[in-house]
Amino acid sequence: MKLLAITACLVAAPTLLAADTCPAAPDHSDALAALIEEARSAENRRAGMAVSDKMWALWADAPDTRAQELLDEGMERRQSYDYDGALAAFEALVAYCPDYAEGYNQRAFISYLRQDFEAALPDLDAALERTPRHVAALTGKALTLVALGRKGEAALALRAALDMNPWLSERALLPVLEQGEDTL
Repeated sequence: MKLLAITACLVAAPTLLAADTCPAAPDHSDALAALIEEARSAENRRAGMAVSDKMWALWADAPDTRAQELLDEGMERRQSYDYDGALAAFEALVAYCPDYAEGYNQRAFISYLRQDFEAALPDLDAALERTPRHVAALTGKALTLVALGRKGEAALALRAALDMNPWLSERALLPVLEQGEDTL
């Protein structure tokens, strides 16, 4: 009888473990590449910003229902200025789905909003390790570096983001970043 119970546990264990394991994030690399080309060839700012919205839809496509609920909860809490609640949701998302870039990007945004720029930077780097062409994370990194007084690095990050979408509103910041240190 004990052998049957042990066998049943061993058979059920992978299923139980899988329930607590985040699946791989959807691979939107081809779609993102197409959107980057679309943004680059957009005829005006309105068209370019419409492409940005499509990019956001890809980044916000979480790996499974649980991850999507955590992401949505964090974003809703952030929009209602419940930064503690948002941070808790994003931390749970990163713990559950450590390979999903958007969890890190959103957690970085909360840190940025709290003006904890030192905390934001590693999360932005983690997001970019997972999704190197994450235009919003690159833009967030540029803004975070500006806040940290690291203009040269900020300009590099912003140029990389603008290379993928030249219509970002942050592009107005580039001439300031490329000027002398005393302009910020």
